[in-house]
Amino acid sequence: MTSGIGSRTPATRLRKWMVGSHPVNYSDAAMISRNFKNVLVVSLGFLSLFTAYGGLQSLQSSLNAEEGMGVASLSVIYASIIISSMFLPPLMIKNLGCKWTIVAGMACYVSYSFGNLYPGWYTLIPTSVVLGLGGSPLWSAKCTYLTISGNAQAAKEGKKGPDVINQYFGVFFFIFQSSAVWGNLMSSLIFGQDTNIIDVTDEQLQFCGAADCGLNISSNATAGRPAQKLVWTLVGCYIGVGVLAMLIVAVFLDDIDRERTSRFRGNREPFCHTFLATFRLLKDWRLLTLIPLTMYSGFEQSFLSGEYTKNYVTCALGIHYVGFVMMCFGASNSLCSFLFGRLARYTGRAALFFLAAVANLSCIVALLYWRPHPQELGVFFVFPALWGMADAIWQTQTNALYGILFPDEKEAAFANYRMWESLGFVIAFAYSTFLCLEYKLYILLAVLLLTAVTYPIVEYHEYKNPTAAKDDEHSKGVVAVDDSSVYCQTKL
Repeated sequence: MTSGIGSRTPATRLRKWMVGSHPVNYSDAAMISRNFKNVLVVSLGFLSLFTAYGGLQSLQSSLNAEEGMGVASLSVIYASIIISSMFLPPLMIKNLGCKWTIVAGMACYVSYSFGNLYPGWYTLIPTSVVLGLGGSPLWSAKCTYLTISGNAQAAKEGKKGPDVINQYFGVFFFIFQSSAVWGNLMSSLIFGQDTNIIDVTDEQLQFCGAADCGLNISSNATAGRPAQKLVWTLVGCYIGVGVLAMLIVAVFLDDIDRERTSRFRGNREPFCHTFLATFRLLKDWRLLTLIPLTMYSGFEQSFLSGEYTKNYVTCALGIHYVGFVMMCFGASNSLCSFLFGRLARYTGRAALFFLAAVANLSCIVALLYWRPHPQELGVFFVFPALWGMADAIWQTQTNALYGILFPDEKEAAFANYRMWESLGFVIAFAYSTFLCLEYKLYILLAVLLLTAVTYPIVEYHEYKNPTAAKDDEHSKGVVAVDDSSVYCQTKL
């Protein structure tokens, strides 16, 4: 007669070792695996998509510098995102669900890559509008999907929803932000084959950085434009990885809010209710107070991709160095996103936001006085590394903060996030062609200081009056999380 231990199979002993002596519901274990798998699928899809778009965005101010066409297209993109944020995210997410809203939004991004095959006002501007209209639904659906998954996972494990949401956003941004590495690596390797690399003279270096007004860089950038054949090769690769992103999400992502969308289509609410959901949330003073923080995210991202790459890197080193510098930014951003997503539960959001503010403040002051020169090659990589660390905090913690503060209005909350962040992009890109670089740095500094004043108000209120997680609010009519129907309910 065999002993109890000897009668167990290796698989049984392994399960016993992994979960301890407590009874296990193996459907719950499957749920845990499915939630994390979905986070990975979303992350890989965005990684592939923004390998293309991130690479193009970094190059626009230098590659399509003639008449400010590249920067103008970026401004149109984020202006369109503002418009789409006003009404499209709730409508698309409620009708299509998060999964298919993500796929549709990705298709809009791919269209912009096609526009860059033959860049001109008649190709870049229309595709910029299309991308912008799909941008806000794409990001709102992603944020909603991760928040739903985080709350579902927390309910299964008996953990706090904010902790799991922070972890999921950290994993997402760890994978997603590495797109800057791969997209810019592609551009660097392809453009590195160009034989038309010009030498930057000492006379041209006088116009780099904040030493001069910085409005004469476009002529230098145009002169060093890579051969058209190499541009086509790069854009063709970007189109390929963009299509791959759509396939990854369409095939492998679970449609976790299918039942909710079916109920919505079968029992439609008045159009004006869904249309105005984004604006109705503005009645919440917490959202209004977060506007400077959200807009600053747009300002700081646009500065690095538009101003730093053009006025420092392209001006002093040449366009073929833009990819390498932005790879440094992407690597720093990716690693720090993963790190801070896990550290947040121990340090709290406020400490991380303070670290990001100090890092950006130091960089802004240094950029005001630094005069870029090719002999100081290492310094060109220090700024994007620090900027990437700070941006990792702005992105992970702000996204998670919106999901925590507005658990019952996720679609409208993340639509507001994209709307105000995009407004920061639009303003920054709009004045890019006629303001001196020094003034742009002062504006960036002013918005950062305003953020340092307004954000602590919301954080202090949340500390004194914590927002209850959705899965804890059954008594208030909020739908519970279960295996068969996982979705977020919006109060209209």
